[in-house]
Amino acid sequence: MDAAEGVLGNTGALRKAFGRVARQPGFAAWFRKWADLERQAISFDTYECRLVPGLLQPELYVRAVYENALPPPTDGEVEAQVARRMERQQLLQGRPNTAFSFIIEESVLLRELGGPEVTRSVLDQMLEYADLRNVDLQIMPLQRKQHASLAGPLQIVETAEGRRFAYVEGHMSGWLITEPKDVTALHQRYARLRSPALTPEDSASLLERLRGDL
Repeated sequence: MDAAEGVLGNTGALRKAFGRVARQPGFAAWFRKWADLERQAISFDTYECRLVPGLLQPELYVRAVYENALPPPTDGEVEAQVARRMERQQLLQGRPNTAFSFIIEESVLLRELGGPEVTRSVLDQMLEYADLRNVDLQIMPLQRKQHASLAGPLQIVETAEGRRFAYVEGHMSGWLITEPKDVTALHQRYARLRSPALTPEDSASLLERLRGDL
């Protein structure tokens, strides 16, 4: 917390925000500081190779994710997670001046987590969000000779002050990255990913084709 506050200029804003979100259900402990930065972002970049990004997940998909969680969550925990995920998604339409960019591996969609009905809801929602002026959505095809993020998924935000922060997570953990050198390296990887990914237009065509095949 102290390190992150130092990067933000020691204003105390992050510590105050952490106090608010720490009392809210539905957020993992390691995600709370990042959640506040999401709400401050003027740009938001997400690369995902495991799951549909949280900001794009329809309710059916969220429930399918937690049906596969181990140890199994309680019904109350599932409902809290669903409510929190739906609330987070208001960022896409509630912050029209924030530029959102998503790069998603095609394999995530081909997995059909939860079955055809769930996948249809995913594709429908992704197509809907892809039409927003502030959203760029790109699909990374299965076959590409080069790939800049083999180490896994990543997220990067930029604040109005021109500062960038990154976030990565794995099993039982998440890491808010504030060191400028490290964030720059991750930003370079994300920028490199955009070339081999399909254009937003071709990505939308692929989503429509996958939707038609279900």
